[in-house]
Amino acid sequence: MAALDPVVAATDAAVEPTTYRTATVDDLPACGAIWRHALNDYMGRLNLPEVPNDLAAILRLHRHLLTTDPAGFLVAEQPAARGATDVRIVAFGSAVRRDPVWFLSMLFVMPSAQRAGIGRELLRRLLPPPGSLTLATCTDTAQPISNGLYAAHGIVPRMPLLRLVGLPDRPAELPRLPDGVRPIRFAEVSRDGDRIGGAALDDELAELDRDAAGFEHPADHAMIAAEGRTGFLYLGPDGRPIGYGYASEAGRVGPIAVRDAAMLAPVIAHLITTIRPRGAFGLWLPGATEETFGPLIRAGFRMEGFPCLLCWDRPFADFARYVPISPGLL
Repeated sequence: MAALDPVVAATDAAVEPTTYRTATVDDLPACGAIWRHALNDYMGRLNLPEVPNDLAAILRLHRHLLTTDPAGFLVAEQPAARGATDVRIVAFGSAVRRDPVWFLSMLFVMPSAQRAGIGRELLRRLLPPPGSLTLATCTDTAQPISNGLYAAHGIVPRMPLLRLVGLPDRPAELPRLPDGVRPIRFAEVSRDGDRIGGAALDDELAELDRDAAGFEHPADHAMIAAEGRTGFLYLGPDGRPIGYGYASEAGRVGPIAVRDAAMLAPVIAHLITTIRPRGAFGLWLPGATEETFGPLIRAGFRMEGFPCLLCWDRPFADFARYVPISPGLL
């Protein structure tokens, strides 16, 4: 909260001149503060707890988005005070391209600057030429205005994305990996007789991603590895990869991609019973992964918060076989 300038009335923001530009690394703390302030503004009206003032994780994500897609990270600025020459950031938006998919990762406007068309203008500037790419985003169910704005561009809510939190206190409720399926850590791939090293692993991950998610994202895999998530490659009875998954001691699970939807629940079960988190696990499950919910709930997980909404203008992924990184990054 301290990083934000004093809030001004929305009617004042509506008449202030607004300029738009690409973001820089120096802008990210202000973007993180806007993200938190905007979330807490509407979550408070729903009597939900505030997002704590710990922006380390969101700033890592913002830095990654800016690194992979610098032209797709925009900020909106207004004068810091009426008639002032210095400016402050009042909104930001970030969109990434992953092969044929354009994904709107973030679009947040300070409450004091809302209802002035700033979010709409940021979206207009971020959108690719019509028909050139598949358009997608993930939104909150409690944001009908944003959902309507995106739907006007064909980015319509199609599927819930639900957050599950907990520990596998009753592991007997979880399915086991089928006989003949062998998990190996990414760090051990180069020592496995069936593989030929890091380049081959990258190729296998890309193929699994194309098959389940509809796009490759090697830069995102690199970010996930750098933040400490442990990756596993799952080999079928014939020694060929049939899936991958990540989990970390920080409790983060995903992304996960499998060739057969029936493998998703056993892979999740393996991840959460192999990696020991410092606290609880948290993962985001698409509604299409229906066979995974029952075992996880019975094992000790619970649903937390309102669902998010996966939105797109045309299909691109098989979400029965793919678990995204987070609502902000597929």
